[in-house]
Amino acid sequence: MSVARFIADQRTKYRVPHTFTCTLLGVGVSWFYKWIGRAESVDGVHTDTDRRRVEIDDAVKAAFGKARGLHGSPRLVADLRDLGWTVSEKTVADSMRRQGLVARRIKRCGGLTRQDKTAPKFPDLLKRDFAAAAANCKWVGDMTEIPTESGKLYLATVIDLYSRRLLGAAMGLHPDAELACAAIQMAVTARGGRQAIWRDDESQRVIFHTDRGSTYTAKSFTRVCRRLGIRQSMGRVGSCFDNAAAEAFFSSLEWEVLSRNTFRDTIQAQAVVIDWCYTFYNHQRRHSSADGLSPVNYEIRESKTEPEAA
Repeated sequence: MSVARFIADQRTKYRVPHTFTCTLLGVGVSWFYKWIGRAESVDGVHTDTDRRRVEIDDAVKAAFGKARGLHGSPRLVADLRDLGWTVSEKTVADSMRRQGLVARRIKRCGGLTRQDKTAPKFPDLLKRDFAAAAANCKWVGDMTEIPTESGKLYLATVIDLYSRRLLGAAMGLHPDAELACAAIQMAVTARGGRQAIWRDDESQRVIFHTDRGSTYTAKSFTRVCRRLGIRQSMGRVGSCFDNAAAEAFFSSLEWEVLSRNTFRDTIQAQAVVIDWCYTFYNHQRRHSSADGLSPVNYEIRESKTEPEAA
């Protein structure tokens, strides 16, 4: 049996990545690809299937790289179909397994919630209903810390549940009300300003749901929300599920950015995190709640299907 045939069989029969077998045997992966490309038949077995598998592996690897190694098989299937490939999730998952391509999530640990028991609380207006029929109906937000070698950086977020678009991503050295105010003001600006989200009917104004942390019950923050026409909503103490959408964003940030980088200082951390937030998360990362599209692409598609005003 030839070396190339042996490598192909390990892939086909035992799902051993050909890159691993090539390295183990001391042969080049490019040599193996050339063999696949020029061979018409080896030991009486036609290589059409092998060639197809190599083509799919190449396409999956390229799509995985374009997605920064962050998309699993369900999202990669959508990426490949957009490029014209006819593939199933099982085919893509098998290819990822052969090539050792892994995209995982890890659970976010810890939190920054510090409750001010003397501050007034707001009712839970979401009741764990994280679906929104239109933009600027329901927003969620939270804060997290980003460790660096020179100290901690903090991120405050505002996410629109309609498309899961990140509207506000304010970063600073202190997890305080000032940072929360900066994030909500960024979100309003992203949506076109106060006049674009304002509703005369108070019951129809945008909801902003958070935990009961002192940053969100602070007078400076509640004043900003009232001025902007935003209704505050809060989950129960100690229940991460009441703000699961905001927690899910931080889980993605933890695995896709923080666990893969060691930051020298807050300046480097800010550059990397903001790039991920606004370049990858908003424009490229697919969300099941946005019909498998990125937040921005989902909003663009939905805006084209909305009936024109009379």
